[in-house]
Amino acid sequence: MNSGTVVAVRGSVVDVRFDVSLPAIHTVLHADEGQIVLEVLAQRDASHVRAIALTPTQGLARDMTVLDTGGPLKAPVGKQILSRMFDVFGHAIDRQPEPPDVQWRSVHRAPPPLAARSTQSEVFETGIKVIDVLLPLERGGKAGLFGGAGVGKTVLLTEMIHNMVGHQEGVSIFCGIGERCREGEELHREMKAAGVLPNMVMVFGQMNEPPGSRFRVGHVALTMAEYFRDDERRDVLLLIDNIFRFIQAGSEVSGLMGQMPSRLGYQPTMGTELSSLEERIANTDSGAITSIQAVYVPADDFTDPAAVHTFSHLSASIVLSRKRASEGLYPAIDPLQSSSKMATPGVVGERHYALAQEIRRTLAQYAQLKDIIAMLGLEQLSPQDRNVVGRARRLERFLTQPFFTTEQFTGMVGKLVSLEDALDGCERILRDEFKDVPERALYMIGKVDEARAKQTETAETHEP
Repeated sequence: MNSGTVVAVRGSVVDVRFDVSLPAIHTVLHADEGQIVLEVLAQRDASHVRAIALTPTQGLARDMTVLDTGGPLKAPVGKQILSRMFDVFGHAIDRQPEPPDVQWRSVHRAPPPLAARSTQSEVFETGIKVIDVLLPLERGGKAGLFGGAGVGKTVLLTEMIHNMVGHQEGVSIFCGIGERCREGEELHREMKAAGVLPNMVMVFGQMNEPPGSRFRVGHVALTMAEYFRDDERRDVLLLIDNIFRFIQAGSEVSGLMGQMPSRLGYQPTMGTELSSLEERIANTDSGAITSIQAVYVPADDFTDPAAVHTFSHLSASIVLSRKRASEGLYPAIDPLQSSSKMATPGVVGERHYALAQEIRRTLAQYAQLKDIIAMLGLEQLSPQDRNVVGRARRLERFLTQPFFTTEQFTGMVGKLVSLEDALDGCERILRDEFKDVPERALYMIGKVDEARAKQTETAETHEP
């Protein structure tokens, strides 16, 4: 076995000298009897490599022996990994024995060639009204959930897992990059309670782990997803929470490696690193990997390079608004800032497209009238404008929805709404069918007909 010696340790960066043969880039090295795992990121000269640690480096010292494993980081693949929870090395972290009879594949794989990609555009139904009507997701596409801290990104992701696994015979892979351990444990418990764990794999690179580990965990999850797509020919839903932490880990690694930072302190190789991950998420003839990614937006600034680079890879952008969250309109999706390239007549059909455009137009007019209402009051508007405001406010409330994953917090039973029911509800509100129904009756319901029942119920409780 090719061995070398440690010549310098700077936090997570380790320089190693090899006298016989120099390991290739991405080769995994072991030190301290395999307790410390390193990955080669640069060849300094004819006999030195610079590696990043994937485990804590406590106890590593100069002149210690390092063994070259001769291969890259590998991930376990196979049917046996379903319902299990793994770390970046493919070790089970759910207190159960390691899965038997798994294959091990390199995490560094090329994206599928253009000739192998499918060119069909299909809509991916989620059962969430505001997404299906205004921002339809693409099967085999990438959707981003953009938002600052605490506006509901993780809740929306867990709701989508619940809806997908329950109603589509696919595999869900959840990749936690820089997750809090509390979130990971809660997700595992919730998925088990919901009965969706048998068709799910979880991979975590947690917040307290070294940057090298967080930087590679996304590649591990993608290798597993590619196995289910290419070998098992199944559709895969890949959920990444949070892609910003991947960029952040890359920035830490780049700084430790001594590279000169670029704009706002990000690494100069950010575009390349992000595309090496994103381009592997693709729709081929054998199956599709549909990805939904939470994107933390630093200080709610959408011009931040991390948000800008991520936008360029996505087929749908779901923007979460702090203002809507503060008004209690959950999911707090801003319909005017969010967009989807699937929302065209050729893909969703003429009726759906026309309805979505009319909803946007009504909400945009209401947004313009808000200043006048704030200064002069609703009474000063023309009757026509008052009708627009009434429709927009009813639409806003109808597009809220109680989630299955928040039942124990809100006490409201979760609702799954088909696209047809959601479109029907929006159309009837725009036709003023619910003009006589109070706005609050449309809040947190499923189908639009539930509003009448809610109105009757409210009237009965308020009778003396």
